[in-house]
Amino acid sequence: MINKFSLFLALRYLKPKRSFVSVITLISILGVALGVTLLLVVISVFTGYGERIKETILGFEPHIIVDSGQIMYDSDQLIEIIKKVPDVISVTPYMRGQAVLDFRGQRLAPLLRGIDPPPGPETERMERIIAKGEGKFDLDLDTAIIGDQMADSLGIHIGDVVTIFSPNIDAIMDAIDSFNDSASEEEKKQAIDSIRHFSLPQELKITGIFDSGHYDFDSNVVFVHLETGQALYNLRDGVHGLAIETRDGFLAHQVRDAIAVATDYRYRVASWMDIHKYIFDAVATERQAMYFLLFMIMIVAAFCIMNTMITVVYQKRSEIGLLKAIGASERQIAALFLSQGIVVGVIGVIVGLGLAFLVIAYRNVITSTIGKLFGIEIFSSQVYMIEGGLPAVVTMQDVIAISLGAFISCTLASLAPAVLAARLEPAKSLRSE
Repeated sequence: MINKFSLFLALRYLKPKRSFVSVITLISILGVALGVTLLLVVISVFTGYGERIKETILGFEPHIIVDSGQIMYDSDQLIEIIKKVPDVISVTPYMRGQAVLDFRGQRLAPLLRGIDPPPGPETERMERIIAKGEGKFDLDLDTAIIGDQMADSLGIHIGDVVTIFSPNIDAIMDAIDSFNDSASEEEKKQAIDSIRHFSLPQELKITGIFDSGHYDFDSNVVFVHLETGQALYNLRDGVHGLAIETRDGFLAHQVRDAIAVATDYRYRVASWMDIHKYIFDAVATERQAMYFLLFMIMIVAAFCIMNTMITVVYQKRSEIGLLKAIGASERQIAALFLSQGIVVGVIGVIVGLGLAFLVIAYRNVITSTIGKLFGIEIFSSQVYMIEGGLPAVVTMQDVIAISLGAFISCTLASLAPAVLAARLEPAKSLRSE
C-alpha cells in the first residue's frame, strides 16, 4: 500500500523545522521511546528477578522431595525404588523443623535441616554455596553450618560454638505425665532421665557459613548432621522425607511424575517449583500487571501521534487538495499519512530500545546514585530476598513483543488521520486558501 512517493512526502513532512508540528512530532517519538524503554526495563527486571530466584533455589534446595506427612521409618526400601527411576542421581534422607539457637545469650528460632549428604552432586552443590561464604562443608555430629545473614546478625564466626535446644515439647510433656503416673521410684527415675534426655541441648561448632544469595535461606536455615537432628527431635532412625537430585533441575516435574508412578502414589512428591510455586506465581502476576499498566504509555503515545497527524492534515489540506488535483489517488494520500505514523513508530522503537539497553547496562549505577541522592535503598535484599544488585534478563521474546506492540499501536493511531486526509475534496481544500 505504501509506495516510494508516499514515503518521500511523509519524510518531508517529518523533517525537523521550527514549527509546532515538528515539536509535537518530536514529543510523539519521545512518547513511544519512553514507553518502549520503561516497558523493556521493567519486564527485564521482573524476568531477571524470576531467573535469579530459580538459580538460587536450584543451588540450595533439592530438586524433588518425597514425604508422607509423618515420620518415615521404612525409607531404605523406598530409596531403592526411587533410585531406579530414570534421571535420578541421588536420594538422601533428611529431617527438618524449628529449633532454638543460642549464641552468647542471643536466641533465634531458625529452620533446622538434618542431612547426611553422600559424595556426589548434592555435596558439590553445598560446597559451591559454602565457597561464597567461609569455612568448608564439614558436617559431623558436633558441627553445624549457618547462613551469612544469620552469622552477621549474631556475630558468629568460624569455630564459634552455638547451642541448639530441642523443640520436642510434646515428648517432654508426655514424660512429665509418665512421671506423675509412676507408681514406683524406679519408674519416676526413668521418667526424669527421659526428660533430661529430651531437654539436653546440643553444643555445635560452626564449620561453615554459606551464602546462597537468597536472604530468607541465609538468615533462617541451619544445617546439622542427620543424626543430630534425629536426636533433637527424638526421631530415632526415622526421617521426615527424602531429598532427590535429578540430572536436570528444570525438568524435575517430569521426574516427579515418574516417581509418583513408581511409588504407586502413596507418598507426596513435590518438585522445587511446586514447593516455591507461590513465589513464581507472584512474580508472574506482577509481571503481567506491569505489562498491562506500562503499555498504557504506548496508548498515550499513540493518541499523541494521532493528534499530530490530524494537525498535519489540517495544516496541509491545501497541499493535499493540490496533490489530488494533479492526479494523486486517495490510496496514495492515505499511504502518505500512514507512512508518517509508521516512521514515528519505527524511530520511537529504535530510540526506546537503545535507551532501554543503556539503562539495563548501568542499572546498578543508576539505582545506587538515586538511592544516595534521596537516602533510600531502592532494591533491598531483605525485602526482595536476593542479593547481588538489581537483576535483569533481556529475552528476545520480550524485545519482539514490546517492539511489535509499539509499532502496531503507532500504525493504528495513524489510520484515522490517513482516512481523514484521503477523504478531503480537492475543490474545497483549494478554495479554503
